[in-house]
Amino acid sequence: MQITKAIITAAGKTQSHLPLQTVVDRAGEVRSALDLLLDEVTGAGIDEVAIIIRPGEEERYRQALTSSGPKLTFFEQHEPRGYGDALLRARAFCDDGAFLHMVSDHSYVSKTYKSCAAQLVDVARREQCSVSAVQPTRENQLAFFGAIGGRPVPRMNCLYEVNAFIEKPTPTVAEQSLIVAGQRAGHYLCLFGIHVLTPMIFELLDKTVKQLKPGEHANLTTSLNQLAQMERFLATELQGVRYNIGEKYGLLIAQLAIALSGGDRDRVLTELLELLAKN
Repeated sequence: MQITKAIITAAGKTQSHLPLQTVVDRAGEVRSALDLLLDEVTGAGIDEVAIIIRPGEEERYRQALTSSGPKLTFFEQHEPRGYGDALLRARAFCDDGAFLHMVSDHSYVSKTYKSCAAQLVDVARREQCSVSAVQPTRENQLAFFGAIGGRPVPRMNCLYEVNAFIEKPTPTVAEQSLIVAGQRAGHYLCLFGIHVLTPMIFELLDKTVKQLKPGEHANLTTSLNQLAQMERFLATELQGVRYNIGEKYGLLIAQLAIALSGGDRDRVLTELLELLAKN
C-alpha cells in the first residue's frame, strides 16, 4: 500500500484557531501546533499535505509555519456541513490512493523515536488495509471521542479487528457494543485522531453528504463504520499519547506533556514542584 499524501482537517468553527496556537517543542523552540502536526506527517515519510480550512484563512496558516516542511495545498470548506464533508473536499488531491488523515485539534507525544503518524503508517503498509489509531480511555471521557468495538488480532500485540465505530457513545451503549477483550474495566478503545484510510471512504462520504437535509452535518464516524463492514479495517494502539487541545486546559496539558518528554524536563519539573509548594 502506497501512502504518499496526508489530509489535516481544520475547518470546524471552534477548531480552526487551534493549529495556530504556539507551543514549546521538545527542543525548546517556540512553534505553532500546526508545525508539530506537520512534523508528524514528515516523520511518516509523507511530503504532500492537504489542509482543510475555513474560507479566507490560508494566509494565517502559512504565517503560522516557522520552518519549511511538506508541500501544502489548502482547500476551503465553504459551508459548515460537518467533519465528513470537510474531508471530502480533498478527494481529488488523493488521486484514488490511500492517505494519512489527522485532526488538527489534537497534539501527539510519541514515547519512541518514531512519530505517532509514522507508527500508524508502518502498520497500514504491513497490513495493507485501513487502520485507525486508538487509545484506552476512561468511561467518563466517552463524550469526547469516537470509540471502536472489535476483537484482538491473534498473536499481534495491540492490534484489533474493527467491527463497529460509534461516535461519542454513552456508557450504556459502550458497555453493550464496544467491549474489547483485554481492556481494563471501565476503559474503551477511543479514536486517537490519526487514520490511514483507503479511497473507498470518499465514496461513502459522498453518498452521505448527498443525502443531507438542510442544516444536517456529515460526521466521519458513520462512514468509518460503513467502511469496516465492507473491507478489512484494523485499529492499533501506538506508543504515544494524544491530547485534545480543544478541551479546557487541553493546550496546557499538551504543553506539559511535550516539555516533560523534552530537553527541559528537569527545569519544568523543578518549576512545577515550586508552583505546587506555593499553592
